[in-house]
Amino acid sequence: MATPKILAHPSIADRIAKGADARTATPLESHQGWTPAADRFDPVTLLEEQNKTREPDLVPVRHGRMAVSPFTFYRGAAKIMAADLAGTPTAGLDAQLCGDAHLSNFGGYASPERRLVFDLNDFDETLPGPIEFDVKRLAASFVIAGRNNGFTAEQSAAAARAAANRYRTAMAEFARMGTMELWYTHLSEDDLNAALDRLEVAAGAKGAEPAKGKGAATGKDKGKKDKAAKAVVAQERADQEALAKAARRAEKNLAKARTRDSLQALSKLAELVDGRYRIKSQPPIVVPVRDFPDTYSINLTDIEGVVRAQYREYRETLQPDRRHLLENFSYVDMARKVVGVGSVGTRAFIVLFEGKDANDPLFLQVKEATRSVLEDHLPASRYANPGERVVRGQRMMQATSDIFLGWSKGIQADRYYYWRQLRDMKTSAIIESMNPGTLQFYAGLCGWTLARAHARSGDVIALATYLGDGDAFERAITDFAVRYADQNEQDYQAFTAAIDAGRLPVRRGV
Repeated sequence: MATPKILAHPSIADRIAKGADARTATPLESHQGWTPAADRFDPVTLLEEQNKTREPDLVPVRHGRMAVSPFTFYRGAAKIMAADLAGTPTAGLDAQLCGDAHLSNFGGYASPERRLVFDLNDFDETLPGPIEFDVKRLAASFVIAGRNNGFTAEQSAAAARAAANRYRTAMAEFARMGTMELWYTHLSEDDLNAALDRLEVAAGAKGAEPAKGKGAATGKDKGKKDKAAKAVVAQERADQEALAKAARRAEKNLAKARTRDSLQALSKLAELVDGRYRIKSQPPIVVPVRDFPDTYSINLTDIEGVVRAQYREYRETLQPDRRHLLENFSYVDMARKVVGVGSVGTRAFIVLFEGKDANDPLFLQVKEATRSVLEDHLPASRYANPGERVVRGQRMMQATSDIFLGWSKGIQADRYYYWRQLRDMKTSAIIESMNPGTLQFYAGLCGWTLARAHARSGDVIALATYLGDGDAFERAITDFAVRYADQNEQDYQAFTAAIDAGRLPVRRGV
């Protein structure tokens, strides 16, 4: 019989003291001044180690996607950054981590009540650990994205600062909430639209403000100053118009998200053959099960038997009511589908089911779950099945999760999977189209969201106390982010050099 868990309930004073002690032991300023270790690992070698367990035919695709820019490289380099973060200061205030909290791993999706919510949406690397790991990965991603968009050094750093600032101020807000209020707090579609409306109004108001002169001038000096002032005004107006336009575009994207469901996926991913739908073949991105014998040298009957066995095992991880709902759907077809950047090469599939008829589809995504990159540096997961690790971590961090989120063990040794809906009003921001103001706005959303996710599993009062009331935290995190963005560029250059030298295979444009 298992030993009952003893629950500790420290007082508010004790929790405040815990945060204060952490700040003394690990001052906020200690996060500044990061430099790579003198004996730092070879980043390309770490990627090669990851490739050993990935699908050989997809490894070149992964390299091709990462090679597009330092930004796409960063998205696939969670293992590299985890190794760097392992040597950085931490305050000992742990929470459930995303493990790969870059800005593209946030987005919108449907709650069980069919309401659009904004949250973290990728948990392949989730694990309990120091909150600094997630915050630093998020902040650095904004500097890298800003550089990728051609922003100035100041504009890129400002986005990272906005993310860290909103993380700190949100944590203070959450520390004042009641326990249940905090648990249910989330960013809804109404919240997002209201924020976008305020952004659009503010952009219009700022754009209408005339530039103010700085003193009288005569002759040529006056002419030069007038010309410079007009240029400043024109640039300010252009920036504000772009900000307002971005707000309107984001509102349209939120509305469009409601159309992204299994029925829409059916029109994109399936074809009608002899009166029955099947998944279209689009190799190497989409390879249907009927083509698996050529891909995996496996008998088709054996494959379908494995799929059905996996499906039965997965269903048992669902709540009874959700399992009952899922059992109203019957299996139709399955395909391997390449997704993302960092995940490319791990096994990922889509499975088509139908309900009352062929026009009542359900698409599930089945993704391979591997050992978290953080487990090289932190205590191993308590869950033997990495799929369960992902699902448990996701449920802990998200305000609300997919009703069909579950896991299974693969037929092969050391292969594990988690299941979820493929498209359920899912939407994500188009980072490359953002201007500096929009990126800062988005940074605030992500900072708030990450803080809320950490507050659900960490000691929110101790965390708020540690982060403090001043701007020391965001100054330190921004300094780290800029320095790490520099390192990421060097790693990207080493990566592309390895491709050019033939050390790494590559397939571009896929």
